[in-house]
Amino acid sequence: MTRAMQQLLARRQVLAGGLYGLGGMSLATPLAKGLQGLSDETPFPRSLVLVQLSGGNDGLSTIVPFADDSYAAARQATRLMKGDVLPLDDYRGMHHNLKGLHRHYEEGHMAIIEGVGYEEMIRSHFRALEVWHTGRRAGRISGEGWVGQLAQAAWDTEDHPNLVVHLGGEVPYSVYSTHHPSAALQAPTVYKWFGKQQVELAYGMGAARADSKKPAEPKHAGRDKALASLRSVLDDAHDSSASIRKAAALYRERVEYPRNRLGGGLRDVAALIHGRLGTRVFSLKMKGFDTHAGQRGSHDSLMESLDTALSAFMDDLSKSPAGRDTLVLVFSEFGRRVKENGSKGTDHGKAGPMFLLGSSVKGGLYGKHPSLEDLDAGDLASTTDFRSVYGSIIEHWFKTPHEVVLGKKYPLLPLLG
Repeated sequence: MTRAMQQLLARRQVLAGGLYGLGGMSLATPLAKGLQGLSDETPFPRSLVLVQLSGGNDGLSTIVPFADDSYAAARQATRLMKGDVLPLDDYRGMHHNLKGLHRHYEEGHMAIIEGVGYEEMIRSHFRALEVWHTGRRAGRISGEGWVGQLAQAAWDTEDHPNLVVHLGGEVPYSVYSTHHPSAALQAPTVYKWFGKQQVELAYGMGAARADSKKPAEPKHAGRDKALASLRSVLDDAHDSSASIRKAAALYRERVEYPRNRLGGGLRDVAALIHGRLGTRVFSLKMKGFDTHAGQRGSHDSLMESLDTALSAFMDDLSKSPAGRDTLVLVFSEFGRRVKENGSKGTDHGKAGPMFLLGSSVKGGLYGKHPSLEDLDAGDLASTTDFRSVYGSIIEHWFKTPHEVVLGKKYPLLPLLG
């Protein structure tokens, strides 16, 4: 990349309005077209909101087997007593700070899938996330992210690039696609396009375009036609962000969202859904779940933040027709070990629970609760493959053969009503 190119990109990264990067599909015309939004008469498309609990959530402190003697023997500092949980049955209950989610469960709008994992689970954060993000144990070397594969399989003919949106930093590999690069937003005023092709490719595309026609605006004239064309692309991308900013500014939430990062992100998701931008998959992360020491207080706080954010989002959408067409899937890269450590925390484990929320969800408990006696090298053994959950959503919600996305067939769950 030339020095002039680098200087141009540096200037563009600090534009008022927030464009801070551009990669993948860098064509101005489909970009602007895609962000114009749908009309108010257009039905809301079915969408999925992915919430990743980064660090490895302790499933035994989330869905608590309070009546299990093996749980009592393995936990002291991190143990939750019967009076500390919101009962689901005589054996298990939800963490006491998940009051809003417990209400949604009781109303039949929340599915809890227990013992979720895969064969030969990995305890490394990065490698484990690669498995979850690709739907393949080989991880990134297997190809695109599973959401990217879904976009290609389900919406390949849809001519707008904002089918998949990640809100927040550190774009997950799950949304990676060479065919449908995703939009990544720090906030509705700050976004970029994410894909394998980086700005160097945009520069090459600009050069090819410049060979066939001159830049439309005189301000782009210059000796370097490729550079001028790229400037046109970046200007159009910046201008097209107006639809996202407008959606965020005009949205009037129907409930009060908590003042935490996930709450703000989910409020933005609700705004973009009601802005009718046509997004099918949203992605967010919540950090802090790597609780090796002093877990009880920090995990209690995490549960409260998770609950208030998700409950506000679900309550907000329940007052809108969009609620019928929105699912929320909550997952973590692994659970924690059954026996707590000497630092009043828990170390990296294996299987754990997943949550699926929405008015179209057939609520209840799914999967087999893993035994606390028959352990997998000190960990909860996986009893439900996470790809069965992915596959059920792909097949039953998005009406797409799940084996096309995940590479093979998995047993499906009746999660949707």
